[in-house]
Amino acid sequence: DRTFSFIIKSPPTSILLKRAANLAKASGTAGKETIGTVTLKQVEEIAKQKIKDLNTQNMDQMIKVVKGTARSMGIAVEG
Repeated sequence: DRTFSFIIKSPPTSILLKRAANLAKASGTAGKETIGTVTLKQVEEIAKQKIKDLNTQNMDQMIKVVKGTARSMGIAVEG
């Protein structure tokens, strides 16, 4: 029997953040340079997409995770 199964997950958070900020790539110096911004509403939408794939069901924690990813990419969160 040569059966197998695929587990399809949502795109990585970094890809979703780059789409929301209209960026081609993230910052090379994230702590020193801000290359884009996203709104809090966009962060919430990304968190809703990712909540089924990550290890928490608390929306506030998911928003913090997405904000941390944005910060490490050089993207500022407004709002």
